Amino acid sequence: MSYGTADSLRCVTLDDVRGAQKMLSGVARVTAMESSRHLSQLAGAPVHLKCENLQRTGSFKLRGAYVRIAGLLPEERAAGVVAASAGNHAQGVALASSLLGVHSTVFMPKGAPLPKISATHDYGAEVRLHGQVVDETLAAAEEYAAQTGAVFIHPFDHPDVISGQGTVGLEILEQCPQVRTIVVGIGGGGLAAGIAVAVRALRPDVRIVGVQAEGAACYPPSLAAGRPVSLENPATMADGIKVGRPGVVPFGIIDELVDEVRTVSEDQLSAALLLCLERAKLVVEPAGASPVAALLSAPDAFEGPVVAVLSGGNVDPVLMQRVLRHGMAAQGRYLAVRLRLTDRPGALATLLGVLSGVDANVLDVSHVRTDPRLGLTEAEVELHLETKGPAHCVEVGQALRHAGYTVID
Repeated sequence: MSYGTADSLRCVTLDDVRGAQKMLSGVARVTAMESSRHLSQLAGAPVHLKCENLQRTGSFKLRGAYVRIAGLLPEERAAGVVAASAGNHAQGVALASSLLGVHSTVFMPKGAPLPKISATHDYGAEVRLHGQVVDETLAAAEEYAAQTGAVFIHPFDHPDVISGQGTVGLEILEQCPQVRTIVVGIGGGGLAAGIAVAVRALRPDVRIVGVQAEGAACYPPSLAAGRPVSLENPATMADGIKVGRPGVVPFGIIDELVDEVRTVSEDQLSAALLLCLERAKLVVEPAGASPVAALLSAPDAFEGPVVAVLSGGNVDPVLMQRVLRHGMAAQGRYLAVRLRLTDRPGALATLLGVLSGVDANVLDVSHVRTDPRLGLTEAEVELHLETKGPAHCVEVGQALRHAGYTVID
């Protein structure tokens, strides 16, 4: 592997980021900057969304991957490149390699979502499925690099990668020159570090806030210790920022240049993803929604104008369904109830009539008659309901009890 060498540990400068911007001209899109009326009202200041979810391959990762591979020597390009990823980095490396005429091999976990595997293959990479978790996949890619001489393309721990990601920061300053706060999700730290290098050099007055998922927050303990610290079992639905240890290079930059790192819960991530879909009409993955989650959790904590970086939109449809339901539940807009009723003709219709009377929308019904726990004339019903908020959930429960139904907790 090339990271950890003297070259990889060199500092990243504004000139590096500007050079990367020239290199990416005509390759990466200058993604849109959209204002959010809803978030602006919550924050009491203008809030804008930097839409890297609309970037080619669906995330910012193309920027850093292209700059890193474009900088290889001819003999390194001839040997090909290898990467390990469950999604966004895989697709970024695959497309960048294809555009540069370099053979790429991408190792992905066996359980990676099929749409991401298919997209990585379609972008031109040779995909190899190995291991059940990313650590096993990473080890396989490193072994492949050692055996074949292919250059390992790290997702965040290399100056060229960070320089490429830093072009997002240059675009933010061009699109929103009055920005006062930039909020960006952090996994290994490449994107936040790149943005910090670019923005701090040109606008030292801008506050830069990083966001991590509570279950995969490796930066707070690392910053407290003054060195990268590993988490044993990072866990979050936001797989794009589920990293157990900060990168050496980005850690040094973030420690020096990023003002604050906040954490958000799974409920807050779900609510943010739902808001992006409903209010902004943007499909965003949980990692990409993390800055919005931070704004929702503490809207008064950010001086405006605020730019929230939506880092990616590659969300598996199955996960999207689960997360949206979770987000609705977190907002009191989804309610699951179990209750018992008398097993007789018309009983279920009567129950549904009660729910209709309080304007609860039934999404799903499970009707069980043969469970040993039930009496001879009993049936158990589980209902999934769409509701209008916490107060409406209470109203639904009261209506069911008033109608004589026993609600099972």
